Formats: sequence, C-alpha cells, structure tokens
Amino acid sequence: MPPASTPLPAAVPRHLAVIMDGNGRWAERRRRPRIIGHRAGARAVNVCIDFCLERGVRALTLFAFSSENWGRPQEEVGALMKLFMNALDREVEELDRRGVRVRFIGERERFSLGIRERMDAAENQTRGNQRLDLVIAASYGGRQDIAAAARALAADVSAGLLRVEDIDEAAVASRMALSDLPPPDLFIRTGGDHRISNFLLWQLAYTELWFTELLWPELDAATLQSAIDDYARRERRFGLTSAQVADAATEQPSA
Repeated sequence: MPPASTPLPAAVPRHLAVIMDGNGRWAERRRRPRIIGHRAGARAVNVCIDFCLERGVRALTLFAFSSENWGRPQEEVGALMKLFMNALDREVEELDRRGVRVRFIGERERFSLGIRERMDAAENQTRGNQRLDLVIAASYGGRQDIAAAARALAADVSAGLLRVEDIDEAAVASRMALSDLPPPDLFIRTGGDHRISNFLLWQLAYTELWFTELLWPELDAATLQSAIDDYARRERRFGLTSAQVADAATEQPSA
C-alpha cells in the first residue's frame, strides 16, 4: 500500500496551482495595450477564487510574476506593479471577510517598499483565516526556491545544527516554499503552452497537469470544472501499481 505520507486520490484537489498565461495576447488580439489584458486577468483571479471556495479546494497557488518577468519592458513591469498595488488595496478586505488567508512566496525584497508593506499587511490581516490558503507567487522561480532551501540547509550544517547525512527529501522539503501545505494535486496552465516554466519545480513532482488553449482573461467556472472533472477521472499511483492503489482505497475507513 502507499506510504503513510502518500495521499489517496480525491474528486476535488486539496491544492490547485495555476499559471495564469495569456493576458498580453488577449489584449493584442483586441488591439489593446497589454496592460488591459492584465486588468482583465485580475478579474479572472476572482473567478478562480470563487470557484475554489464553492468547491472546497483548500489551497490555491497562483503564479503572478516570475523572477524572469523582471526582464520584460520597463513600462509593462511598472504597470504591473501599479496593478498589483491597487489589487492589494482593493481586494484584501473582501478576502478576509470570506475567510481567505493571503500569503506571498518569492523574492519579496525586489519589490518597492510600498508593495512590501501591503504584502505584510495582507498576510497579517488574514493570518487566522482557514477557509482557503491563497498563495501568490511573485518574483518567484522554482530554481530560486530550491537554491534557497540548499542555502538554508548549508547554513544549518555550518552552524552544527544538522549533519550532512541527515539531509534527505523531507529535510529539503521543510525548507521549501509552501512546506506547510500539501503538494499541489492539480496544475492548470492557460494560454496554450505545455510547460511549467520554472514554477514549483520541487512541489509539482506528482501533480496532475492540465493545459488549455484558453487565455487567462477568458477563464470561467465551466473551464475550471472541466479541469476538475478530468482530474477526478485520473488514477494517481505515486509510483505504485493500480492494484496497490485500489487495495489502499478499500482499506480507508468510511467517512
């Protein structure tokens, strides 16, 4: 049977991870500035949050801004930062009212002081909420995340707090972002590209992947439900055989 730490399949993912791709192309197809697409994409974020709250998804991690996105044209980056700041000012009260805990992962120090202060305030205000963990990956990269974990482990070894031979997968995982959450069960990427683009490289090891040509601003509940339905039909074996997974499911106590 699966190890005790291996979750059995469930019809609804506990943790959903999303790359919100296609904002710029959505705007370009309408001959509008790219920032208009990002504004439309912000509305789609609310669609996704509403869906998770209604379906009982417990954690939602959104790839909002990668560590590589700083290399985009400065005008677009500046507009994105303004949009990010406005969203923090506008949305946190409602998220708090609905029981959503807001968290951020990534290189926070690269943001302006005003944005960092708003991040801190959002986290502090919503810290006690338990209905949904909303994680915003901003200035984040999966390789960066792994390197930070390696530095933390090396520092512990140097300080005599950890032996090299005690570094295993569990030790690495404990230093990664989202170490207190279950790994994502389902990953969704809009926009037509079939790659994970340096997003949660460690955490997505056994995640089910789902891709759609739909651009992010076009997201609706029906699309999300299609992804959930497809996820529910999949057999998650975690390296085991189908027979082992079936045996483990029959051994679970009934609710």
